[in-house]
Amino acid sequence: MRDFRKFRVIQNEFIKKNNKPYKRYFFNKVDFNNNLIGIIGARGVGKSTFLIQYLLQAPYELSQKLYISADLIDIDSLYDFAYDFYKEGGKLLIIDEIHKYTNFEKELKNIYDSLDIKIIFSGSSAINLDNSKADLSRRAVIYDVKGLSFREFLELKYDMKLDSYTLEEIVTNHINIAMELDLKFDIYKDTKEYFEFGYYPFYFENEHSYHIKLNETINTIIEVDIPSVFPIEYTNIINLKKLVKLVCSSKPFSINIKDMLEKLNMKNDYNRLYKYLYYLKKAKVFNILYPKSRGDNIFSKPSKLYLSNTNLHYSYCNNSEVGTIREVFFMSMFDEDRLSIPNKGDFVVDDRYTFEVGGKNKSFKQIKDLPDSFVVSDDIEIGSGNKIPLWLFGFLY
Repeated sequence: MRDFRKFRVIQNEFIKKNNKPYKRYFFNKVDFNNNLIGIIGARGVGKSTFLIQYLLQAPYELSQKLYISADLIDIDSLYDFAYDFYKEGGKLLIIDEIHKYTNFEKELKNIYDSLDIKIIFSGSSAINLDNSKADLSRRAVIYDVKGLSFREFLELKYDMKLDSYTLEEIVTNHINIAMELDLKFDIYKDTKEYFEFGYYPFYFENEHSYHIKLNETINTIIEVDIPSVFPIEYTNIINLKKLVKLVCSSKPFSINIKDMLEKLNMKNDYNRLYKYLYYLKKAKVFNILYPKSRGDNIFSKPSKLYLSNTNLHYSYCNNSEVGTIREVFFMSMFDEDRLSIPNKGDFVVDDRYTFEVGGKNKSFKQIKDLPDSFVVSDDIEIGSGNKIPLWLFGFLY
């Protein structure tokens, strides 16, 4: 029988260093009644903290629950490990960074099918469970989590509780909501701080080294996480980094694929470039909107191409256009499948609402004849009519 003492010692040391009181938005969205739960998302958004928080409150004896991580320990067989833990009386096994374990899909399937034990795992957002060889998506309930919303950033900064709002509440009642919130904060100052620093929770651990750590995080995603999931040669990883810098300095509405190929020295290798875009999208480094007509085909030109959040612009670019920052913020507050590109305006949400994103003087000229159309304005605290403050969309989750 396996000796679990060293694993429990490692777990306790990890808890001491990583247990934090603040619970992210998704903590109360997870249905813990399921026996196989996956938490996927970009590195640095708080997945490990979530796992530890649940471990501590889960309704089992301490000896019946265990946290392990591929970053901390090496295990040849997840199934054998889970089997030994189950035989010792284990009820809850939490597995962090699961994408680093070989054949984890098959092993999780076997654990789920044969052992009466709850498994919660985290992994890179690049994992594609829908197409995994074990068809894990039919067994696991998967939650795809995002970085801090503007609302969560304010909660952490000011140590207070704030409500989130649905899109319908914002478009119909934004004046009252904004007036109430504007009394509590310096909206202009806090928004600018969030744009530069607020997407990843580790900002509150050390503000001064934030962008250094953010660069390290993105490099780890590109150098370790993506190659662990997708077939990419190590020698080609440099092109992923170059691609991030190219997108960082480009306007979202001026995508020149041929120019990208030339700058990456990839000649006419369109398919390889489209694969790289897809890898970075899955890893939550990029946000990409494609034409709806493309279906599931990744070998098509994006309609809009962004970095996934505004903080990356301040880490990777010497200069970013304010218009790009505004659009990146707006898009990052929504689940990607809610957004599409209209003929007029910048975004359509839920196939109904059209939004034009700009500064405080942005007019309705481009969308004036469209129903359910709104101007989203930066640099204003409170809106009027169909003009809504940009920052307020940071309260969607």
